[in-house]
Order: sequence, then C-alpha cells, then structure tokens
Amino acid sequence: MKETVLIIEDDKLMRISLEDALKRAGYDVMAFETGTAAMNVLKQNCCDVAVTDFRLPDMDGFDIVREITGLKDVPVIVMTAYGTIKDAVEAMRLGAFDYITKPFSLDEFFLLVERALEIKKLKEENIRLRKDLGRCYRAPNIIGEGPGMKKIFSLIEKVSASDSTVLILGESGTGKELVATTIHYQSKRKEKPLIKVNCAALPEGLIESELFGHEKGAFTGALKRKPGRFELASGGTIFLDEIGDLPLSTQAKILRVLQEKTFERVGGTSTLAVDVRIIAATNKNLEEGVKAGRFREDLYYRLNVIPISLPPLRERREDIPNLIEFFVGKYRSLLSKDVRFSQESVDMLLAYDYLGNVRELENIIERCVTLAEAGVIVKDELPASVAGGQQAVRSILLSDVAAAAEKSHILRVLNITQGSKMRAAEMLGISRKTLWEKINAYKIG
Repeated sequence: MKETVLIIEDDKLMRISLEDALKRAGYDVMAFETGTAAMNVLKQNCCDVAVTDFRLPDMDGFDIVREITGLKDVPVIVMTAYGTIKDAVEAMRLGAFDYITKPFSLDEFFLLVERALEIKKLKEENIRLRKDLGRCYRAPNIIGEGPGMKKIFSLIEKVSASDSTVLILGESGTGKELVATTIHYQSKRKEKPLIKVNCAALPEGLIESELFGHEKGAFTGALKRKPGRFELASGGTIFLDEIGDLPLSTQAKILRVLQEKTFERVGGTSTLAVDVRIIAATNKNLEEGVKAGRFREDLYYRLNVIPISLPPLRERREDIPNLIEFFVGKYRSLLSKDVRFSQESVDMLLAYDYLGNVRELENIIERCVTLAEAGVIVKDELPASVAGGQQAVRSILLSDVAAAAEKSHILRVLNITQGSKMRAAEMLGISRKTLWEKINAYKIG
C-alpha cells in the first residue's frame, strides 16, 4: 500500500515540483495551495506525513501544526526560509516533526520524509504491540512448567517491578528476546517504547550513529540530524541483543549511558540526557570475553546487575510436550490445516536434542505442518535428523548438522524476504558481508 504525503505550498512551481517528485518516487500525494483547503480534506481523509510551508496566505506554520496534530497523529515537516528558522523551531516545540530550510535539494527532502515515515511506523508498531502484548504479557508468555522455568518466571516478575539493568544469558533460540519483551510489558515503562537492537547486525562503521544518532554533516551522507535508538527509547526500554559483539569503543559509550544517563550524537557537542532502561542479552561467555580483552570488565559488571540464565531445551525436556502442543496449535490455526502428529512422530520429537533450542523445535513443527498433505504427520515426514533417532543424530558430526541447519534457515529467510539479502541479513542478525560469504559457501543460488 502506497504512503500518502500531504503538501501545503502556495508557490505553484514549488508545489508542482514536489508533487511530481514524490509521485515518481512511488508516493500518493495530496497537494493544496492553502491551509484551509488542506484541513477540510484532512478531516475526511488520512495521510502518512504532512509537509507545509510556514508562510501561507490564510494560515501560518503554528496554526497548521496545531490543526494537523489535533486532527491526526501525523508527523509534520515545516518548510521555512532562513530568516524564519526561529519560528520553525518553535513549531517543533508545538509538535512539528522537523523543519527544512529553503532552498533544499530533493535528496535532503526525501531523506527527511523517509525519516518521518520511519518514526511514524515505529510509533504505530509500539501502539499495536502495547495493545496486543498488554494482554499477552499479564503473565509470562513463556511456555514451561519445570522447576527451572518456574524459577525464571519468579525472577522475571521481581525484575519487572524494578528499573534495574538485566543481562539475559543463554544459547541461541532459548527465548532471550521473549524474556526481555515480557519484562518490559510487565514494567511501569510498558506504555513507552521498547526498542530492540541486534548489535551483531549493525555495520561496524554505523553502530554509534544507529545507537546515539548523528548531527548533520557528521560524516559523508549525514544530510540531516538523526536521532539514535537511545533517544527513540527515551522513557521506555532498550533491548541490546548480542551485546557481546559490540566493539570496545562502543562499549565505552554504553557504559557512560549506564553510569551517567547521558551521551552525545556523532558529530555533536551537546550532551543529551536520557531516561531508559537497558536490557542486554548474549549467547557468548562475557567473563571469557573480559579475560580475552574483547569485553570491558566495568561494562560487564554494570550489565550483570540481575542476570537471567535461560537453560537450553535439552536441559528442560519436561517442557517439550507443552511446546509441541503450542506450536502445533499455532501453525494449524495460521495455515488452516487440520493435522496432527502420530504418536511415533511425537516420541521422536521428544527424544531429539535441539541444537537450536526452542527456535529449532518451532521451525520443525512449522515445516511439518506446512508440508503435510494427510491428516496425520508420520515419521517419514519429519526432518531426517529427527526421524533418524538420537543414535543416528549423534553419529553425525556436529559441524555437519549445524551447517545443514544454517543453510536451511538462510534459505527459509531468503524466501520470506523474497530474495532481499539486506532484509535477510537484518532478520538473521548478521552483516550483509557475512550473509554473502555464507551464500557462497553453501552454494545458494
């Protein structure tokens, strides 16, 4: 679905130029000469971002910002001449998203529009999550009835009531992100944003810009000031997944946020204060990282205020039956298929050692339900590693099993992203360079 941009500009040439450029870029456009005409249409219609001149024949920028923000939750970009920058800044105080000074390039204009849309989507996603997850996370939405998981549930409940920093430890696929989400939505910050950052997926040259933002001109391509993830999370929670992959220079800046609640944007001189709770997670042994000089000792102790260690699925086998039942029900409903697993298949699923933990179990269930044709999923329809039984599984080299599982998962994600390697790398939590290397290694076409 196309996004709609509202333009209010009394200069005909400027209005037509922006309208044509936006349409060529794939946007729907509503363009008006006066604020009154725009407001009359906006009362009955929606737009995704509004761009308005500050000086109009019938209204000024202050009136426009008040009117639009009163009618719709829409980011407003104010176009202003150099002499009225002070007024544009005041308009931002009243609720405008940002301003742009005439004359400006189309690249600068599009960058600002795209950023406004990104922020709008983020706000909408957080509103949706608060509505959907507010119900789900009244009690821990993590499946487990064994003694180990009951202790974790109790710890989550205690931690959620505080603002303490939490470090979630565990192998890949054990549910670290789900625990972080549960803590946030059970906390007093639940009405504020939850910003999730996969530290391993951020390009090394852009990590600090993504986390702390940057000022215009801070580096090549920095055409506009950009807020970072910490600013976006202000008042809420930031989840730093795979924090063990952060470079040492960035670790020092994270430490400062923890200690002083302040930071500077890249290329900036102003010190910004931020109220944000930090939840971090890693599948690495940070103590070994400290000894090897890869992770700051002072940051480790700052993060490790309340550690939560998630056990691998093979150490809580008593939870596997409930997990199987949950995932079968989930994918039967999603795929509208009335299928079930034979008892022999269930027994094999119960006996299998899940190298990828809960995530691997879910992937196996999804695959079986998706490909099932008959009403009962039998042994031969299970993945070969599962159907071969534990003795057969253990006779296979661990490296071969891991490689096969990794290749299968990459293919599945590429299918989901319709071949987009950029999006696939983001979903997989790796850099595009790493994804290209794996695609070549596995000869993925």
